Amino acid sequence: MENLIKGQRLALSGLVTGNVVQLGLASAGVALDFACFGLDAGGKLSDDRYMTFFNQPRTPCGGVEAAAPAGDIAGFSYQLERLPASIERLVVTAAIDGDATMAQLGSGYLRLLDGGRELARYAYGGADFSQEKAVMLGEFYRKDGGWRFMAVGQGFNGGLDSLVAHFGGEVAQAAPEPAAKISLSKISLTKAGQTHKVSLEKGAGAPKKLIVKASWVDNGDGDDDNDDLDLRVGILLPNGQMRFIQAPDTAGSFDAMPYVRHLGDVAGASGKEPATETVEVNPALAHHYGGTVGLVFSVYSALANGAVSVASMRPKMVMQYGEQTVECAFDFRLSTAAEDDTVYSYVIGMARITGDSIILEPSGKTSEPGSEATPWLSWQGENLQLAFNGPVVFKGEDKDDEDDFNADNPRRYIA
Repeated sequence: MENLIKGQRLALSGLVTGNVVQLGLASAGVALDFACFGLDAGGKLSDDRYMTFFNQPRTPCGGVEAAAPAGDIAGFSYQLERLPASIERLVVTAAIDGDATMAQLGSGYLRLLDGGRELARYAYGGADFSQEKAVMLGEFYRKDGGWRFMAVGQGFNGGLDSLVAHFGGEVAQAAPEPAAKISLSKISLTKAGQTHKVSLEKGAGAPKKLIVKASWVDNGDGDDDNDDLDLRVGILLPNGQMRFIQAPDTAGSFDAMPYVRHLGDVAGASGKEPATETVEVNPALAHHYGGTVGLVFSVYSALANGAVSVASMRPKMVMQYGEQTVECAFDFRLSTAAEDDTVYSYVIGMARITGDSIILEPSGKTSEPGSEATPWLSWQGENLQLAFNGPVVFKGEDKDDEDDFNADNPRRYIA
C-alpha cells in the first residue's frame, strides 16, 4: 500500500487486477457530502447524468456508482472501461453542507482498493485548509490509452452548488426535468437528538407522496447470505395504538389503512450494489387518523440469516418530499453495540407527522443483545418515546397467531 502526497500520480495499469476499482472515503469532525464529477476534455460536466452523488447514485453506463467499501463512511465503485469516450476525467470532491469550514475537519482519507486490497491512500485534514467549504480530493484521468489517478487536495471556496457551477453544471431551483438539472436540496442529520422540520405543502401542486428509503451495503465478510436486512415501519396512532408494516406479508396500503405502503423486499446487498427498500407514506396521514402520527423506521437482521453485526452494513435512511431531501445518516459504528453480532435491530429514524409538517430525527438506538423484540413507540406529550419491547414478529409470520406474536407480551399491534 502506497501513501500518496498532494499532486502524486499513480498509473492503474498493472496495479488493478480486476475490472472494478473501489474508492473509500472517511472524515471526522464535520459532515461532508461526497460527489464524483465526470468531465469532458474541456473540464466541464457536459452531461449532468455523470455527476454521481446522494441524489444520483449511478451513471447511466454503470461506470461509476456510489458504494462505500467495507470500513469506509462513503465511496464509489468504478468500472472505468464502461465510461463513454467523452468522459476524460473523474474528479472526486467533498463539500460541507452547513456553516462549518474545511479547517474544522479532523482527519480524513481517500483510499483506492482492488478487490478489498488497499492499493494507495491519501490522507487529509483540517490543517490542510482554511475557510474553504469544499475540496477536490483526487481524480482519475486518461493518459496514453489508460487510466491514472492523482491526489489533488485542492480547497474550493464555494460548497457543492458552487462546484457544480464551476464544472459547468446547473443547480435546479425548481422541480427538475429528468437528467436535466441537478437537485442539491438535502439536509443531513448525523447525531441522535437532531431534528428537522419539513413543511407539508397544500394545494394542487403539492407533492403527493412522502418517500422513505432505507439502504445498506455488503458487510465485506464474503458471505452473501447475511447481507439481508429488512425495513420495518411502526405506526403510532393519536390514541396510542400501534400498527406496523413490512414486506412481503404486511405491505400496507397508500390510499387506505394504514396509509403507509412497503414497495417490496430486497434480498441483500452486493459489493457493487447497495440494497434499498422503499416505503411510501401518505402525507395526509394525520388527517386520516385525526391527529399527529408517529413513525419509527428500523432495519433488522433475522437470526435465521446468520449472526452478523448490523453496523457492518452501515444502514441509513433518506426521506424525500418533493424537492426536499432529509438524510438520517447517524454513524451506527459509533454505537456501543457496533461490534456485537447479536444486536439484530437498529432504528434508523423516527418521524412525527402533523397536519402541516413532518419532524424527522435520527436515532442510533439498537435492540438489546440477543433480543428480537420490535421497536415500540408511545407518546410523551407531543414527543415520541422509543423502547425495544414490542412483540417479536418477522416477515412470513401470521401476526394474528398468538404463539408467533408473544402471547405473554401485553403490547399488541392492531390490524
